[in-house]
Parts: sequence; structure tokens; C-alpha cells
Amino acid sequence: MAFVTDKEELKPGLVIFRRADVQHRNWYCRVKLPKADRYKTFSLKTSDINAARDRAYDHDADVRFRLKHDVPVFNRPFRDVAKEYLTTQEARAKRGEISPARPKKLKAVLEGALEAYVGSTQVHLIGDELWGSYPAWRRENGAGRNKRNGVREVSASLAEKFAVQDAASRTKAMHSRGIKLSKALAAKAAAPLAERTVAFISDSTIRFEMSIFGAVMNYAVKKRYVPASKRFDERPKLKTMRRDEFTVEEYRKLHTQGRRWIKKDHEGNPNKPVAEWYRTMTYNMILIACNTGMRPSELRNLRWRDITTAKDRDGREIMVLFVQGKGKSRKLVAPKSVGDYLDRIREISKATEPEDRVFTTSTGQPTQSLYKHLIDDLLTRSGLREGPGGTIRSTYSFRHTYATFRLGEGVDVYFLAEQMGTSVKMIEDHYGHVNTIKHADRVLMGIGGWETMHAEMNAESDAEEANAKSAQASKARQSKKPPRSKR
Repeated sequence: MAFVTDKEELKPGLVIFRRADVQHRNWYCRVKLPKADRYKTFSLKTSDINAARDRAYDHDADVRFRLKHDVPVFNRPFRDVAKEYLTTQEARAKRGEISPARPKKLKAVLEGALEAYVGSTQVHLIGDELWGSYPAWRRENGAGRNKRNGVREVSASLAEKFAVQDAASRTKAMHSRGIKLSKALAAKAAAPLAERTVAFISDSTIRFEMSIFGAVMNYAVKKRYVPASKRFDERPKLKTMRRDEFTVEEYRKLHTQGRRWIKKDHEGNPNKPVAEWYRTMTYNMILIACNTGMRPSELRNLRWRDITTAKDRDGREIMVLFVQGKGKSRKLVAPKSVGDYLDRIREISKATEPEDRVFTTSTGQPTQSLYKHLIDDLLTRSGLREGPGGTIRSTYSFRHTYATFRLGEGVDVYFLAEQMGTSVKMIEDHYGHVNTIKHADRVLMGIGGWETMHAEMNAESDAEEANAKSAQASKARQSKKPPRSKR
């Protein structure tokens, strides 16, 4: 190294030196790690040679102590460890171990909220306090999408920041839909103080971000950047948000509205052929999703070769679909009606070879968006865009609808979990309300007698109140009678 001057070796692996590329004359030392081609450099913060030697020996002893007791030698900021972790996940995605979309989600969180929270913090300094304080910090420094969690007032500067983020998000969404813009969308002007409110970040979002936070810290433990005590597996208890599915009435409304939506636009005029083609594909995809419970990624990956027919025990024809998504694959069964929906798609599709995707663009190319903007348009037109819990519905809502309908019909939780490629616990956590309704007769067993008793009690109370009022009125009349005249 050309900038090293006055170099002196105190012992093998321990060197002190000055730097020619700085203004001061202070000493530095470099400690070689035993059995490794790595070095740790320290600033000794003194220009005295004797003091420099003593401090160099102290640092050498400290390094050896750390190595002996498995304490990290090198300090790293969280962002550097996060980059390393992200690289490993991108490699896993290339090998097919996880979905290609997973690293993109990780990157958004690592370079967004977590970068702002602990990006520059040395990873060995992250402890229980920083870990446990994340939910409160996130709620105060972020804006959610849905107002079901409540709203809060924000300062003008924070409102401006959120407006810029929203404009960037809308611009990205437009580009993803193939809409070319001459320039990025401008941020909306900050609203008056009384109107400067934003929705709170949902607990499900915080839980997801903390899972990534914990994964990075666990990676740091694995790489021996931090001791095992820095492993964070237990996340703060946050409420689980119920997922909004469609009720039977809403599903019928969506079904009916969808048939009209295919033929006519919002002004009642006939759709152009290409618009009618896309709407037909979207409508049939919704029906398939609601009758199979497939994830959006599984719908996107579905190929014609993955579809076969079979017969159940009663000899009825069923569909068997081999689906792939979230880095996993499985076979699921569906009613024959799903085959009819697939036949409709095959009739209009330009990609019907075994290796072709089922859901494509009008030119036969695989669709990446799964007709998201068309689904949004249909849900908005049907008045079903927002669920009763305030959740903005999406393609995933069709999967939730399938699960709710199946549980309502009495399907065993275990078999449903196998069909949907998820865990029994997930079914129980997110769809427990269905069992309550399904077993209402058991929950309300004997309630008729209870209601009769209450009716009798209410009748007795009403009679007592009526008698009391009658007596009070009679007494009042008596007090108002005119006195008898004296003769």
C-alpha cells in the first residue's frame, strides 16, 4: 500500500504504521487474524510511538479474545448485511428454490422502511430495544393503504414526502401497464392541516417487514457477524387482519355484472374486439380462481399441459390441475365447470400448445399482471372494490372466497389445506369465523328456551312498570280534584 509510511512490525501479524494520505501524524495498527487471510485495522489516535505500541498490543489481545469467545471482530452496518442476504435470496430464486418475485419484495422492504430505521446502524448494536420499537416507529413514519386501521394527522413535510412516494408509485404502476408517460407524475400539493391525515400502517405489513428484519439478523448470526443472542425469532404480538372474501350474494353480483361488463363499456356502448377479448379472459380467470383456490402466481404459471381430467369415486368427471407457485408445486382437483371455463379460454387464445401459458395477452404472450387493472375496473363497477373490513380487494380475494365457500360446505380443514397448498394453522387463523357460522346451531343450542325466558321476564317487567304508571296517574288525578263547597 503506497500510503503506508513508518511501518514497524511489533510481532508476526501485528504492524503499526502511519498514513501518508492524511494530515495528522497519528499511528495505526493492523492485526492479522490467525488462520485467515484477513486483517483488522485500528486507529491508535496518538502520535507517540511508545503509546502507539502499547495500544497496538491491547488491540491484538482484544482481537484474540473475541475470536476465542466467538465474538464478532468486524463491525458492519445493517445495510451491508442486508445486501449480502439479498444476494443469497436472488441466487435461490435463480435456482428455483423460491419464487422470482420474493427477492423483489425483500428489496423493497430492505431498501425502504428498514433502511430508514436501521440502515446505518452497526449490526452488533441492534438489540431488543431497536427490535421491539420497530412497530411504533413504523406506524409513526409510514402511511397505510386502507383506513380500517384508523388515521392520524401528519406534518406538512411528512405529507409532502408521502405525496412524492405516491406519485412515484403511480408512475411505476402506469409503466408496468405499458402506458408511456412523457414525464413522471407530479406529486399532489399538501392538503390543509385539517385534511392532512394518512391511514395507519397495518399490523400485517409490520409483521411481514419484521420477518425480513429477523431473517437478516439470523443471517448475520449464521455468518458470525453477531453472537447468537442477536437472533430475533419472536415478533411482537400484532393483530391478524381478517381477509375479505366475497359473500354468496356478492359473488352472484360479480358473476352477473361480469357478463354485462364483457359486452359493454361504462357508458353502455359495445366494447371494441380487443377489449371484449381481455374482459372475457379476465371473467373466466375469476371463475377459475373462485372454483380452485389457486394463488395468483399459480394462475400465472399454469400451462395447458398441466390440465388433465379424471373421475371421482361416483364416476363424475373432474379436473386435475398441476400448479406451481411460491417455489412449491402440487396437484389440485376442481369441478367439471372449471373445464368449461378453460374451454372458453382455449377458443379465443392464440397460445394453445401444451407448453403455452393459459393466461396470456391478446398476442399470445404470457401475462405478467393477470389483468389486474381489468379486475380493479370490474370490482369498482360492481361496487365490490372495498370489502366490509375496509380492505381493497384484489386477485387474492378469489382464493379467500374459495376457502370460505368450501369451509361453509363442511370440507375438512386438513383436506382443504392440502388442496390449497397451505397449512392447517393458516386455515384456522384466517378462516375461523367461517366455522363459527357453520356451527351456529351448536353454538346457539337451547337458545330458544333462553329467549322465551327473557320474553317472560320482559313481560313481567313491562306489567310492573305499567301498574306503577297507572297508580301514579291515579294519585295525580286525586290530588287535582276540586275541594267540596261548605254549606
